[in-house]
Amino acid sequence: MKHEKIYRATLEKWGAEAQYDQAVEECAELIAALKHFKRDRVGEEEIISELADVTLMVGQLTWMLGAEKVEAAIDEKLAKLQGLLDKG
Repeated sequence: MKHEKIYRATLEKWGAEAQYDQAVEECAELIAALKHFKRDRVGEEEIISELADVTLMVGQLTWMLGAEKVEAAIDEKLAKLQGLLDKG
């Protein structure tokens, strides 16, 4: 995995619980930024920054929980989405 070294280091330094909490915090910040963006209170740069934070945490959690498990779940979700698109 591309960032495994830093993922391992953050897990060793702060532990799993802190990583789960950080993921929640980053998701909340992205949600808030998107709400502000819709009201023209922040620019695209803010969304990109928050999206980068969330992407890093998704990578961390994927590494922690197992990339193959996550990929299998993504494949299932994509098949379901394709089914919905085919119906419409």
